Amino acid sequence: MQATTYFFIFVDLFLAVFEDPAVYPLPFLATSLVEVLCLLVFFGRLVHFAKVTPRNVFWKDTKNICIMMAILVTLIDLIIYGALKISNINSIRWSRFLRPIFLINFAESRQIRRVFRSIRNTLPEITYVFLLFMFSVLMFSLMALKLFGDRNLRTVEGSPYFTNYLEIVFDLYVLVTTANSPDVMMPAFDFSWWYSLFFITYVVINTYLFMSVFLAVVYNNYRKHLKNEIRKLAYMKHHKMIEAFNILKVKEGTEFVVQEAQWKQLVKQVAPDISTSHRELLLRVSDEEQKGYVDKKSFVRLADLLNIQVIAMRIQTHPLEHWMPRVYNSAVSLFIRSMVQHKGFVWTYDVIILINAVFIALDEENPLISYAEWVFLSLYILEILLKVYTYEPRAFFAKTQFWNWFDTSIIIAALIATILNASLKSASQYNSQQVLDIVFILRVLRLIRIVDSIQRFRVIMNTLINIVPTMLTFGGLALVVYYMFAIVGMELFQGKIQFFSRNSTAHHALECGNPALKDSLFARAKYCKNNFNDITSSFIVLMELTVVNQWHVLANGFALVTHQAAKLYFVAFHVVVVIMIINILIAFILEAFFVEYSLEKSEVETAIERKIQELGVGIQEEELRDGKLIDNMETNENDLGGEGITKKKSQGLMFKIASTRYRTVDALLQRMFEAEILPEDDGPSVDEILNLSPADVYPKNPTFDSTA
Repeated sequence: MQATTYFFIFVDLFLAVFEDPAVYPLPFLATSLVEVLCLLVFFGRLVHFAKVTPRNVFWKDTKNICIMMAILVTLIDLIIYGALKISNINSIRWSRFLRPIFLINFAESRQIRRVFRSIRNTLPEITYVFLLFMFSVLMFSLMALKLFGDRNLRTVEGSPYFTNYLEIVFDLYVLVTTANSPDVMMPAFDFSWWYSLFFITYVVINTYLFMSVFLAVVYNNYRKHLKNEIRKLAYMKHHKMIEAFNILKVKEGTEFVVQEAQWKQLVKQVAPDISTSHRELLLRVSDEEQKGYVDKKSFVRLADLLNIQVIAMRIQTHPLEHWMPRVYNSAVSLFIRSMVQHKGFVWTYDVIILINAVFIALDEENPLISYAEWVFLSLYILEILLKVYTYEPRAFFAKTQFWNWFDTSIIIAALIATILNASLKSASQYNSQQVLDIVFILRVLRLIRIVDSIQRFRVIMNTLINIVPTMLTFGGLALVVYYMFAIVGMELFQGKIQFFSRNSTAHHALECGNPALKDSLFARAKYCKNNFNDITSSFIVLMELTVVNQWHVLANGFALVTHQAAKLYFVAFHVVVVIMIINILIAFILEAFFVEYSLEKSEVETAIERKIQELGVGIQEEELRDGKLIDNMETNENDLGGEGITKKKSQGLMFKIASTRYRTVDALLQRMFEAEILPEDDGPSVDEILNLSPADVYPKNPTFDSTA
C-alpha cells in the first residue's frame, strides 16, 4: 500500500511534464483521466484509513481533512477547466499548485511533515528577525536615495542611478546576497571613494550580521522543536512498551515479569524474519541470569533490541585452500598474501594512483601517455586479482564492502571502454566522443580511491554517508517547494521568453522573442533558455535562483516582460528557500554531523556486544579484514537452537553489531533522550505526551543541550 500510494503521488506530480505548458504534450483528456485515477486511489487510501481508525480520531486529523479538500478542489478545477477548454476559453489550472499536499499529508510522509512543523514552529522567531532586517534595508535604501538620487549618476547601461526608491530597495536586497556586488556600488564609487563606506557598512550589517543571526535563530529553534518531536516519540514508545508489559505480566515472587515462553512467542510474532539463534542471543541479553523470565526493565527495551541489526557470520576458508591446499599454503603463496595484507601494499597503490593523476592531466595525443594508460590499467587489474587471491572472495565482495565493489566496477568498466575505444580507433580512424567521455570520466573516478586510504578522510566520508538517507527528507521538502513555485512561475511567465538557436533568423531572436528585453543584461547574457515554458525549465531556473548568483538578472528580465511587481515572486522564493529552508538544511546537517561524528554506542548496543563476547561468539571489526568471514544474511538455515548458542564458535557462526550506516538522526536523538527515562517510570499519559511543548520539562532537568 505504501509503495502504491507513493507511485500514484509521483504519477500525479509528473503529469506537469505532459500538461500545458508541456515538455511532451498530451491531450487534456488523457492527462485528466490519469489525474482522476490518481484521485480515486488517494480517496481509496483515505477510506482505508477511515476503516482502521476510530471515527473521532479520523475526523480530528488535519491531514485527512487536507487530503479530502484537495481531492474535491482538484475535481472542481478539472470540471471547470475542461468546460472552458471545450468552449475555447483560456483558463488556469490553479489546483495543480495543491498536488504536493498529497505527498505531505499521507501517513507515509511523516518525516516531511515533521520538517514542515519545524518550519511552522520556527516562523514566529524568524519573522521578528526578518522584520528587523527589512527595516534595516528600507532605512539604508532611504539613505541611498538621499545620498545618490540628485547627483545625476548613471549605471553601466546608462539608466539613472538610485533615483527610484523601490528599485533601490530591490538592488540593496540583492546586495545582501552579494549577487550584484560590486556592480551596484561602482557608479557611486567612481564618483567618490568615500561612498564605498556606505556599501561596506551595509554589507557588514545586513549580509554578515543579519544573515548569521538568521542561521542562529533557525538552528536554535529547529533543534528545539525537533527534539520536542523526538521527546514525544520517546515517551509514546515507552508508554506502549509498558502497556504491552502490563498485558503479558505475571507475578513471580514479589515482582511482575514476562515468562520466557511468552517473550519468545512475542518476538517471533513481531520479528518473524530473525533466526532462532538471534532470538536466543536477545533472550540472553534480556535474561542475563537465565531465570526463565524477563523483568520490566529488560522488557521495556525490547523494541530497542530489535532495532539493532545483528549480523551472523560464518568462518569460511578460501576456495583455493580447498582445491589446492599445498600450493595455497606454500611459502611463495604465504609471502604474496602477507605482502597484500601489509600497509606498504596500500601505500604503493596510493602512489600509483597519484602518478596516474599526473598522467591523466597530460596530453592524451602523446603515444607514451596512451601506452601508460594500459600500464596503469594492468596494475589495477593485478591489484584486484591479488586481493581476491588473498581474501575470501565472498567476503571481499560482501554487500557491505562498498570500496571493493567500487574499485572493481570502475576498473572493469574502464577496461571495457578503453578496449572499445582502441577498437574503434584502429578499425575506422574514428573516435566515438561518447566512448572517450566515458573513458576520461572513469579515469578520474579512479582517483576517488585515495579517499578510502586516509583514515581521517574515511571517518568524514562515512559520517557523510551515514546522514545521506536522512537527507531524503529534505529532498522531499525541496520537491514540494520547487513544484509549487514552478507551477506558479509557469502560470505567470510561460511564453514570455523564448529560446532560439544561435543561427536563428526569427524576429526578435536576439531579444529572446520579446522586444521588451532589447539591450537588457538578460538578453546580452543569452539567458533565453532560462524560462518558465515547461516544468523542467522551471526547475532549472529555480535551481539557479537557489544558487543566487545572477538571480537579480533573471528577476529583472522577467519583470521587463511582465511587470515590476514580478520581482516579488523572486524575492519570495529567495526568502522561503534560501533564507529559511537552506538555513534549516544547514541546521539539520550540523546536528546530524555532530551526533553521528561524536555519539558513542548506546547502552543497548553495549549490552548486546558484551553478551556476544561473554558467549565467545564475537568478532572484532579489524578481524573482518582477514577475508575469512561472510555475511550469512541471518536466514533460518543458520538456526542453532537455544542449547547450541554456546557452541557457535566451534561451528563457525559468529555475531557482530551491524554498521550504523543506515541509522537515522531521529533515532540517535531519540536515543539521547531515552537515557533520561527511567524504565520504572510510567511517564506522562498519552494526552499529556501529545500536548508536550518545547517549554515543558519532563522528567526534571532534561539535558538536551549538554548531550549534543
